[in-house]
Amino acid sequence: MNIDIGLCTYRRVHVAETLRSLARLALPPDWKIRVIVADNDDTQAARELIEKTARENALDLTYIHAPAHNISVARNACLDAATAPLLAFIDDDEIADPAWLKALAAALDIEQADAVLGPVRAIYGPDCPDWIIDGDYFSTNPVWSADKIKTGYCGNVLLRRTSPALQNLRFREELGRTGGEDSVFFAALYCAGGKIAYAPEAVVTEIVPAARANFAWLLRRRFRTGRTHGLMLLQETGNCPFARVKNILLASGKFLFCLLLAAPNLIRPARLRFWLLRGALHAGVVVRLMEI
Repeated sequence: MNIDIGLCTYRRVHVAETLRSLARLALPPDWKIRVIVADNDDTQAARELIEKTARENALDLTYIHAPAHNISVARNACLDAATAPLLAFIDDDEIADPAWLKALAAALDIEQADAVLGPVRAIYGPDCPDWIIDGDYFSTNPVWSADKIKTGYCGNVLLRRTSPALQNLRFREELGRTGGEDSVFFAALYCAGGKIAYAPEAVVTEIVPAARANFAWLLRRRFRTGRTHGLMLLQETGNCPFARVKNILLASGKFLFCLLLAAPNLIRPARLRFWLLRGALHAGVVVRLMEI
């Protein structure tokens, strides 16, 4: 088994901890992994830390300087540098469970899939609001639609590089600064006939920064997610005017429905936030669909 692991980083010293977790992976002796680190910073300031950590942990590492402050540029650099039949992605603020890669590879084989997603479990700090912990707003799992996964994320995924659905597929650079580039990438994979599966045992964890653990940050993220979903709807329907109007009306109805359910929960802050966050997602869809 020969697997490349793509790790995009931007001014985050936690990348060293991520690399150490990859060195602790429990793998069969005949497996070979190589870590491709794409540094998205303007300078190579993190190179020494990255290469030193790799040496200390006996990791086969390829460092690539992909300056742009654009995550799509870094992700595409990993695609270009990969040579193994399989390519995994993990984020530079995550820690891989020792069984992570083996569980992804097993699911890819069993499901005969083109991509396999694993869960990203959030780790909340002691000062994190209870409503965020109770709602687990920062963990990431696949979204199922009619028993199928139609999009995905790069925080925990394994790709079959030889898949026809992946040929010439790239992360869109115009989305690399605003987000959603991975969702659009996997939606395009699905539309090209690719199968996306799920490996619940392939766990990575991520500490939630205190600066993000608030309602305003989540509201902005949900709105951006809605915009991305609107873009995927346009991509799926070929920008058909009739489909655009239909989806605008549908998302507008869902937005109003969320506001109606939020109103009776003024004295129940957790439920109020829940419905407002759902409403923000649908508002993002409407805004993106109304753009020319």
